[in-house]
Amino acid sequence: MLSSIIDAFKVPELRKKILFTLGILALYRFGAYVPVPGIPFSEFAHSFADSGVSMTMLDLFTGGALSNFSVFSLGIMPYITASIIMQLMQGVIPAVGRWAKEGESGRRKITQVTRYLTLGLGFINAVGYLLLFKSDAYGVRFSADVPEFLTDAIVVFTLVAGTAFIMWMGELITQRGVGNGMSLIIFASIVSRVPSAIFSSASTVADTGMGIAITLLILLVVLACIPAIIFVERAQRRIPVNYAKRVQGRKMMGGQSTYIPLKVNAAGVIPIIFASCLIYFPAQLAALFNVGWLTAVADAVSTGWVNWILTVLLIVFFAYFYTSMVFNPEETADNLRKQGGFIPGVRPGTATVQYIKNVLHRVTLPGGIFIAVIAVVPTVIFYFTGNQLVQAFGGTSILIMIGVALDTMSKVESQLKMHNYDGFFK
Repeated sequence: MLSSIIDAFKVPELRKKILFTLGILALYRFGAYVPVPGIPFSEFAHSFADSGVSMTMLDLFTGGALSNFSVFSLGIMPYITASIIMQLMQGVIPAVGRWAKEGESGRRKITQVTRYLTLGLGFINAVGYLLLFKSDAYGVRFSADVPEFLTDAIVVFTLVAGTAFIMWMGELITQRGVGNGMSLIIFASIVSRVPSAIFSSASTVADTGMGIAITLLILLVVLACIPAIIFVERAQRRIPVNYAKRVQGRKMMGGQSTYIPLKVNAAGVIPIIFASCLIYFPAQLAALFNVGWLTAVADAVSTGWVNWILTVLLIVFFAYFYTSMVFNPEETADNLRKQGGFIPGVRPGTATVQYIKNVLHRVTLPGGIFIAVIAVVPTVIFYFTGNQLVQAFGGTSILIMIGVALDTMSKVESQLKMHNYDGFFK
């Protein structure tokens, strides 16, 4: 591992990409501590400490930016929500579905619409947070020397601009850095909460020695779970493929055997991120409308048995949904037919398509259930213990961190192999 990291910095192009990515992430973390203009910081921090479970979970995905009422308070959630909407629209609106099949030009159209939709959702969220924090529940009062409408406009503009800036930073990382920018920003947000969670876990128990022991036990359990998660993330179901022999001139072509790799968790961390976004969407609505019953619904959805059931169902659903979006059995079967390939014991054409679909469904279900269980179990433990470290290292958080880390490492590895280095996975 250490030698691979050293090798990565030996390649000038890769070194520039890694340093660029780290620089953007550092800028993002700096912005999480820059408050919006005029916010009474100490007063707001005291009020936020008494907020509900839903707001605490939203704060986790913003890396503490929401509790600071910083320029990045909205975090990456508006972009993720916009991405979910665009993914669903591909299957509902024919024009958007055609964009997805048009290649690079279509992707640019989808990206542009996603950007506008992100700004629209960011504006709605910004207004909601402003109204919520000015309500009696928080009682935030800005300076009386500035007209109220001007203060409100500045706050909303700052929050929307922060969302646009985060989106821009994520796209910069994707284009010029290493890995997926949006995933890395979520990764940085979650990781940033871990040190404070460790300190909180060690000091919450009256007996300091017992608190440290509990903290160490949690860390050991997490470390023990990491190999199992990595195993499932990299697991594949290989469908054997044979190619018929044919004669071209004096040469015998074909006759070799290969396979179609189907990942157990082909969707990666996308189902977890999408499910988390939808589960905490009621919290965003509660922030927008500030209605008592809606806040109660948001808190109920954010924790307890309702949250656990919804998390499992949504993760499994998005595992199937996203896998169907990125893998097309019809196209795969057609390519096999054109190349003279066939699956042993399966007729080419419709039978091959159906066979691949059946295998894909059988593989996706256990993968989706596995990541759903990993996501829910720590949440259940936190519900009964209240340990902050369990929350920070929750199943959703650890799956996102491991998934993003593996994805980034694989992309770095591909760059290393281009320069004749071994890489991380040997």
